[in-house]
Amino acid sequence: METVETIVVGGGQAGLAMSHALRQCCREHLVLERARVAERWRSERWDSLHFQFPNWSIELPGCAYAGGDPDGFSRKDEVVRFIERYATLINAPVRTGVAVTKLSRSLSHGFELATTQGPIRARHVVVATGPYQRPRMSRWQTDVPSDIFQLHARDYRNPSALPDGAVVIVGSGASGCQIADDMLEAGRCVFLSVGRHRRVPRRYRGHDVFWWRREIGELDQTVDSLASQQRPPPPIVTGVHGGYDVDLRQSAARGLQLCGHLVGIVDATMIFADDLEHSLRAGDGAFAAFAAAVDAHVAKNGLDVPAAVPEPTNRAAPSSCTSLDLRADKVGAVIWANGYMLDFDWIDIPVFGANGAPLQYRGATSVPGLFFLGLHWLHKFKSSFLYGVGEDAAHIASRIAHPGDGQTMTAFEQASHDGTAP
Repeated sequence: METVETIVVGGGQAGLAMSHALRQCCREHLVLERARVAERWRSERWDSLHFQFPNWSIELPGCAYAGGDPDGFSRKDEVVRFIERYATLINAPVRTGVAVTKLSRSLSHGFELATTQGPIRARHVVVATGPYQRPRMSRWQTDVPSDIFQLHARDYRNPSALPDGAVVIVGSGASGCQIADDMLEAGRCVFLSVGRHRRVPRRYRGHDVFWWRREIGELDQTVDSLASQQRPPPPIVTGVHGGYDVDLRQSAARGLQLCGHLVGIVDATMIFADDLEHSLRAGDGAFAAFAAAVDAHVAKNGLDVPAAVPEPTNRAAPSSCTSLDLRADKVGAVIWANGYMLDFDWIDIPVFGANGAPLQYRGATSVPGLFFLGLHWLHKFKSSFLYGVGEDAAHIASRIAHPGDGQTMTAFEQASHDGTAP
């Protein structure tokens, strides 16, 4: 049986950052990728998608963006090429087209991985499969009439790929809002079911929102600092057309038809809560809180930046529908933009909480040698970003190279957040 000191599962940004860190520590390793390097960027994103953060933040350990438009926003294919070049630059030992079907303990050598190309044993395993694993579908999916096309945002490509008729998008995160704008630009009739969201300015006082989030320390906020607080939803941003504010009130003025959050489907009629204005005001509140945090930081540190431009105080409340007859309103497609779930069913080792998330602290689990990387809030807010994953990878590589220097089991148990992380 093939034996490797460390196996990294996943050949995306996290797996490659891990490879770089292990090479820096002179540790033998192999990266297993089920398809191609950066596969999710290739085949699980829509055609018009642009990187949501400025080009200067396209960075992996030892390799930063070197193009001529640092404040612009790359198309998804350009991000794929960056990750491909990175794999070549660091000479990552990636074996593509190899899916790991089972991970279990091995009495003789730490771990055993069943793969589509045969079993492999390893002393250490780093699971770097990313946070976007299994589409989260709605419990009402089966209530949609069978003749109406439906798909998850992961499988959406462009407006022309959908049947004729109106389109309903359920979910007002970044994906739902960006797809809604994509459909509006194509002249489609679009309904968007709006729930909890976080509106932020694309640019504020002369800098991009991502620059400010780094400047005020938000990107380095740790999961420990949240305590029992509810984690805020990710901010809604877009890099399309050079980046602009994603503002649902403005989108409604351009023709987007807004509804409250979906509460059920009865006899081909979607029923929405009467909470649209409440959700929009919460989004406006997030915008105001962000601006206030930046303004306070500017005042405290005496930064020389342009003055703030206040928002209008009387922002219009768009009309809201509380029900939608899928047949009478000629709906041709429903897009579920409900996010993703973790999918670790292939790991036969008891290191998971009741919610299916791994019990981990800074990537380490209670099982010596088993680590996770690249998940939301693994350790910091930036842990799942291109810009931030390298820091966690370096920490895990150090744990692998110097296992005696890690935290004790007691420290791990105290920091595991009762199974709520990442």
